[in-house]
Amino acid sequence: MKVEKDMIVSVHYTGKLTENGEEFDTSIGKDPLTFIVGKGQMIPGFEQELMGAVKGDKKTFELEPERAYGEHDPEGVQKVPKDQFPPDIQVGMVLAAEMENGQQIPLKVVEITDEEVTIDFNHMLAGKGLTFEVEIMDVNEQPKKECNDDGCC
Repeated sequence: MKVEKDMIVSVHYTGKLTENGEEFDTSIGKDPLTFIVGKGQMIPGFEQELMGAVKGDKKTFELEPERAYGEHDPEGVQKVPKDQFPPDIQVGMVLAAEMENGQQIPLKVVEITDEEVTIDFNHMLAGKGLTFEVEIMDVNEQPKKECNDDGCC
């Protein structure tokens, strides 16, 4: 069975920064990563590179920022009054901001002055080229829903 839209795919992977080879994530030593192709669970380029692969295939590919987490957006960097943060805040900390809809987004502290804290809402890998080493562990169709006689599933 080949990887295509709506398939359930399990992979082992290692992700590295293309510029220096620094590893930023891996599934090795853990359960494989499982996702449904085409549902927005993975970055677009990752899914595109796996299309047509079958169980047992091993692939290495590079993704430019546009096919990964996008370019770094300067508008995602903001200055906030320092008194809105805990006193032990430090540069490099990753915090979570809660949006009005309850969703939490990570933000990174990039600078601290006496009055302000500069935070970056961009994804930590925005603007970076990524290299992935991937092994396809399994490819399956989604289970079909059982429907009753009146067409309700």
